Amino acid sequence: MKITNIGVMSPGDMGQAVAQQLKQHGYHVYTALDRRSDRSKTLAREAGLTDVGSLGRLTEQCDVILSIMNPAAALEFSGEVAQALRANQRRPLFVDCNAIAPVTMQAVNANIVAAGGRCADGGIIGPPPRGTAKMRLYVSGPEARELEPLSTPQVRVKVLSERIGDASAIKICYGAMNKGVIALALEVLVAARRLGVDAAFETQLLETQRDVYERVIGGLPVMPPKAYRWVPEMLEIARTFESVGMTPRVFQGAADLYEFVAATALGKETPESRDRSRGGKDVVRMLADAPVK
Repeated sequence: MKITNIGVMSPGDMGQAVAQQLKQHGYHVYTALDRRSDRSKTLAREAGLTDVGSLGRLTEQCDVILSIMNPAAALEFSGEVAQALRANQRRPLFVDCNAIAPVTMQAVNANIVAAGGRCADGGIIGPPPRGTAKMRLYVSGPEARELEPLSTPQVRVKVLSERIGDASAIKICYGAMNKGVIALALEVLVAARRLGVDAAFETQLLETQRDVYERVIGGLPVMPPKAYRWVPEMLEIARTFESVGMTPRVFQGAADLYEFVAATALGKETPESRDRSRGGKDVVRMLADAPVK
């Protein structure tokens, strides 16, 4: 399949950055902003994306559609795309790139295939590819190799297998390691401050676990505006682990932690509006001072 036109839904922080990379490498990139937020519309406009309005027109226009959104919306969105496919009989390659459990990905695939469409599994690992930042897009499924031409120096496409669910599985495991560590460390740091031993605890960490502490503190400033999306991701991780006989409770707890963050003033900011002078210690302090329910 020759890929010329690509749809990105939706142009949030990650979606916008991926769309810009694709545009820079010669692809025509489209989105559908009917019923989308003002923020999505602004980000799409800033990226120079072509708004075709409806999903029906997006499926008619595009060779590939990348679903990059809140994991909580992924399954429902695949159903909306399936409806559009039934209406116009087009067969673009639908790629779910969200942090969802393999079993959820299989349900997405079932929606698309039942509508006569084609589907690939995708898992994004890494930051939005802006500036010098790079990310990897793992893909799997019978159609996955068709996506190899989308590779750029900053968006590296890696084909895993022909099995739907494998790309989601590696994303889930990586997200569990990365965001699970952040959740655990943040909860400990907030607790230490509320207990009044944060200064002594920091000294101890710098003496014995400096690398871990500095990595977590360095990453905290960008986390709160994303916390609302990390809640469903933690629940998808819990669902995945339970399906292979592991306890879901660790990541159900992580979901609770990110839900707490999302409900604070820090969590209500956006990646574009957050105070970039705020450091990781400031984040811990402000969260520790947030009201206890």
